[in-house]
Amino acid sequence: MPALNSISVDKLTRLIGTPSSPALIDLRAGIGDERLIPGSIPRRAAEVSEWGRALAGRSAVIIDEDGGPLSQGVAAWLRSDGIAAEILEGGHAAWRNGRHPLVRTDRLPSRQAGGQTLWVTRARPKVDRIACPWLIRRFVDPGARFLFVVPAEVMAVADRLNATPFDFQHDDVFWSHRGERCTFDVMVEEFGLGDLPALAYLAEVVRGADTGRPDLVPEAAGLVALSLGLSRLHADDDQQLEAGLPIYDALYRWCRDARAETHDWDAHKPREARP
Repeated sequence: MPALNSISVDKLTRLIGTPSSPALIDLRAGIGDERLIPGSIPRRAAEVSEWGRALAGRSAVIIDEDGGPLSQGVAAWLRSDGIAAEILEGGHAAWRNGRHPLVRTDRLPSRQAGGQTLWVTRARPKVDRIACPWLIRRFVDPGARFLFVVPAEVMAVADRLNATPFDFQHDDVFWSHRGERCTFDVMVEEFGLGDLPALAYLAEVVRGADTGRPDLVPEAAGLVALSLGLSRLHADDDQQLEAGLPIYDALYRWCRDARAETHDWDAHKPREARP
């Protein structure tokens, strides 16, 4: 049972990747191994009075190397400001010892002045350009910002604003299709998230929908229909992104928890009326 004001690794694994995940704050800056628990943000403990304000109204989990005084002190500071803050029991070491996935920081783009990553892609998204922002926000950088511009301006905007281009075919773009794999596939692999079975299967769904192979897995055809429907419901790309995130939240939870579950009319009949 977790100690007071702490959360266990097992419980945290169930929250990561979901909209109800707490803010994850990693205090281990400069210790050498800076691979991050998915969804966590590196922050300096000495600057808690500055970055802590942004957590108002949210819950937070504070992570240091071993769940010791550093994380406990920062969590207590946040609680004194009215923020529901816990520490990760056993810290980053306990997460590593459980062999849970870690995000490769050598693949992370440089952060903006506010600490978030900035990405740019083509306007009028369909599949990959909604799926990739979902993956980044849920597992890599919850504060990431995405810009949708006309294709002719993607590289110029990337250069002027120091943004990272994605899902765009160009010799200088790292985050794009590779052979039969779509950009979502590439991100799952390059960020070190391929060991999560739910994401591995979701990647097949996205690949089938995005590359014109709806027969790859049964769910791909449904994702095509939902994606095209969303693009017609929303003329504004940012609104479409926000509307699309819950679709991928639901798909991820289905991939993680419900693939073996079936649904039919008989299951909802009164017991005496079932065949």
